[in-house]
Amino acid sequence: MHKAGFVNIIGNPNVGKSTLMNALVGENLSIITSKAQTTRHRIMGIVNGNNEATGEEFQIVYTDTPGIVNPHYKLHESMMGFVNSALQDADLFLLVTEVGETFKNQEVLEKVVKSNTPIILVINKIDLSDQQTIKDKIAYWQNQIPRAIIIPASATEKFNIDTIFSHIVNLLPENPPYFPKDELTDRTMRFFVSEIIREKILLYYQKEIPYSCEVAVESYEEQAGIDKISAVIFVERDTQKGILIGRNGMALKKVGVEARKDIEEFTGKKCFLSLHIKVLKDWRNSERALKQFGYEV
Repeated sequence: MHKAGFVNIIGNPNVGKSTLMNALVGENLSIITSKAQTTRHRIMGIVNGNNEATGEEFQIVYTDTPGIVNPHYKLHESMMGFVNSALQDADLFLLVTEVGETFKNQEVLEKVVKSNTPIILVINKIDLSDQQTIKDKIAYWQNQIPRAIIIPASATEKFNIDTIFSHIVNLLPENPPYFPKDELTDRTMRFFVSEIIREKILLYYQKEIPYSCEVAVESYEEQAGIDKISAVIFVERDTQKGILIGRNGMALKKVGVEARKDIEEFTGKKCFLSLHIKVLKDWRNSERALKQFGYEV
């Protein structure tokens, strides 16, 4: 018998969904920063294995989704489109919250609760709290969703990750694999390169700048021993372009140097990375631009 299913990760922004998926997959597929709304797309990570207790083979297709937001741009509408699609095709929900928060979007929560889909509710970041607060939060969620399996965890500390994984394997439905067994994700290398660059922008710039940026890989040339990559960072205004470049180009140079290091670690090859900046006014509200960047509109 073979088990397989889509395990869709749902939750508010900045509760650690991407960190949790990366820990479960064992690879850094989703970018992680302390800023909210880091994830913009629906990103899949695929894990294949064999259940030693039963002998069953399995394939887990994890989906990291954007944090739930009230849309202010067409970009946000697309991000919520990814969330809504994940609500519809899940074989198992990983509902991620944290000790110090409540679930903001009741409509999404109700859809999860009213579905017949199994729910594992992860109370993340317990390393930042105390025992009594954690017990109170477990009791709260047991009352809110009695049928859910509730697991306190710390994705950053890898605490209870094995427990979550074991429950996932047990709850998977009987299915043939959805993807070839040697695939890790449904995304291309170009996508991950653009996400690595965007992660550095999120890390090194403040306020609105990171949220006004989108990254597109214009060319990706694989050569023996080295990949030559050219990428464009799109911004909405000329003033943002100047901030990104920085004095004597030092800010952009830092982004390039740090992104190149991570790309080389991800690909296992040397990399020559060329970065350019272009202004694309109001791209977050442009259907044409959003389609160009791979968003659903």
